Amino acid sequence: MATGILENQDQETGEVTGTSDQDYNLVWFLQQCLSNTLRLEIYARDADRTGDDELGEFFRRAQGESKKGAEQSKRLLRDRLANSA
Repeated sequence: MATGILENQDQETGEVTGTSDQDYNLVWFLQQCLSNTLRLEIYARDADRTGDDELGEFFRRAQGESKKGAEQSKRLLRDRLANSA
């Protein structure tokens, strides 16, 4: 049986990707936050279109949290890249 990359994470994989695991994870998280922000805009508009203000506001609050995560990730990534140069 073949082992997947996630099944044996006892070692740093930076030699494979050229990026430390921590930085890779941070880039991944940033991308997920940005993607989530876009998707939640669609969901909020869907709710608005049907007149469901409660659901629209719920998705907009969630969108705000995803934006915060993206901004925090960008700040951390910027600091890490500046310190690695």
